[in-house]
Parts: sequence; C-alpha cells; structure tokens
Amino acid sequence: MEPLTTTYPLKYSVPKARVFVVFLSMVFCTAILCLLQLRFFKPKTKDFYSFEIKDSRGRIVSLEKYRGKATLVVNVASYCQHTDKNYIALQDLHREFGPSHFTVLAFPCNQFGESEPGSSQEIEAFAKGNYGVTFPVFHKIKILGSEAEPAFKFLIESSKKEPRWNFWKYLVSPEGKVVKFWRPEEPIESIKPEIASLIRQIIMKKREDL
Repeated sequence: MEPLTTTYPLKYSVPKARVFVVFLSMVFCTAILCLLQLRFFKPKTKDFYSFEIKDSRGRIVSLEKYRGKATLVVNVASYCQHTDKNYIALQDLHREFGPSHFTVLAFPCNQFGESEPGSSQEIEAFAKGNYGVTFPVFHKIKILGSEAEPAFKFLIESSKKEPRWNFWKYLVSPEGKVVKFWRPEEPIESIKPEIASLIRQIIMKKREDL
C-alpha cells in the first residue's frame, strides 16, 4: 500500500532579478516623463506685463493691457522734495509721447521718508488735482522687503537696481523687459531720447507687419 502523500499548492515567487528589472523600468520611465515635462512644459518666463496689480480702488488689473507700448514705471510720492518737478515732467512725457505707444505707470510707495502717507484714492486725487495727471496711478505698494509688489520686484531684479528714494524710473520695452533706469534727480531730457527710440521701433515694427 502506497503511503499517503499530502500536496500543497506551491507559493508563486518572483525571482529577485525580475523585480530588479521591473524597478529599473519604472525608474527609467519616470526619468523620461520628467525630461519630457521639462522639454515641453517649461514654465512661462515672466515679464513685466505678465503680472497683475491693483488700481487705486483695489480692483485687480492685468498689466497685459500695456503690452506693445513703451512704459515708464515710477515709484511716486506726494510729499517729497522731488514731487513737483517729477509729476510735471511725467505728465509732459505722457502728453508728448502717449497714449498710443507710450504710458507712464505710477506706483505710490510710503517706504522712503514716509512721504506718501495717504490712501490710494487720496494719492490719485492729489496727483490729478494738483498736476492734472492722465496716466494711471495704482494702489499704494511696498517696494522693499518680503511684502514687495511682485511686478516692481521684477523690475528691481531685472535691472539689478533697487530704488533708494522716491521717483526712480524704469523704462520697459513693449515686450516687458527693462531697458534702462534713472534716479529721481536725473533730468527729463536724458529720458526723452530713450523713449523716442523705443517708440520709433514700435512704429517701424507695426509698418513691417502691415
């Protein structure tokens, strides 16, 4: 009589080599996907016009509306030794070169000598009432420190020049790149040729595209 034998189902075991191959395949596929993402899904490079800011009433405004123009971005203040001279000069520039191809963009800031203490709407009313400005005056911002306005922070990082006082000026190209900057005491005559040059380029490009 044959002895009874008990059979049990064999547990399926995967060879270690096969596990290693599967692991390598997963790593390889992940690396390929990362490379493809870097190649085809690169984050869009920021330029000045890609930012959003607030107007004097706190409403969100896209700077994209100014793309294609030359813009002079200025940190303004109402009670500064440079206020009269600069506001008059800025309005003259805006009247002479704007609004089709050029605009001044004013950003009030109270971080320099606390010379811009009012609310954003009070600042706008001051600029329009005393100097007849027709260019945009935005919400009061911070330029220095961790709470700096991103759009203005972009100007500083691009130019490698941080404002040390009120009425620093940054000339921005139609593509949103910083072209040049000026300190508050520099005469307006040194700014006009740069603006005029940019406007000529804008007009020539428009003619070529026709």
